[in-house]
Amino acid sequence: MSSITLAPRTLADAIPGGLARNVALVLGGAGFVGLTAQLAIPLPFTPIPLSLQTFSVLLTVAALGSTRGLLSMAVYVLAGVAGVPWFAQQQSGWQFASFGYVIGFLLAALLVGKLAERGADRTPLRATGLMVLGNLAIYAVGVPGLMAFTGMSLDKALLAGVVPFLVGDAIKIALAAGLLPAAWKLVGTRHS
Repeated sequence: MSSITLAPRTLADAIPGGLARNVALVLGGAGFVGLTAQLAIPLPFTPIPLSLQTFSVLLTVAALGSTRGLLSMAVYVLAGVAGVPWFAQQQSGWQFASFGYVIGFLLAALLVGKLAERGADRTPLRATGLMVLGNLAIYAVGVPGLMAFTGMSLDKALLAGVVPFLVGDAIKIALAAGLLPAAWKLVGTRHS
C-alpha cells in the first residue's frame, strides 16, 4: 500500500511535527512580530511609529496560514494588552494611537492566511497582491482606530496614518513578494 503525500498548503505545513510544531509556530510568530515591533522610529508629524511590524505580521501569517496565523496574532494582541511591552516602542495595553493597527493584524491574518492557503504566496506577482491586501486590511482597522483615539478627521487620519508609510510599505511588499516565492522554491526542492 502506497502512502499519499499531500503538498503543503502553507510554508508552515512543510515543517514536520504536528501539534508541537503548531504551538511552536504560533508562539514563534507572535514573538517574531513582537521583536520586529521594537525596530521602531517615532515620527514627529504622526503618533504612528515607523516599524517593521506590518512586514513581519504579513510574512508570518502568509507562512502560517489562516488558523495558525490568527492564533499567533491573537497571542500577540492578548499578551500585549495583558502587559507584555512588545508593541511598537515597547508599549503594552490598548490605549495608544496605533492600537487599531494592532487589531487590524487579526483581520490581515484571516485574509492573508486564507489566500496563502490557496496559493497566493507562490509567485512574486500574486505575493505582491497578497501583501497589498494585507496592508489594506490593517489600514481598514487602523485608520478608524487612530480617528477614535485622537479625534482626527478621516482626512487627517489618512495623512497621519497612511500617507507617511506608503513608500516603506511598497519596499516591504517588494521584499515579501520575493521572499515568499523563494521559500516555496526551497520547499519544493525538498519535497520533490
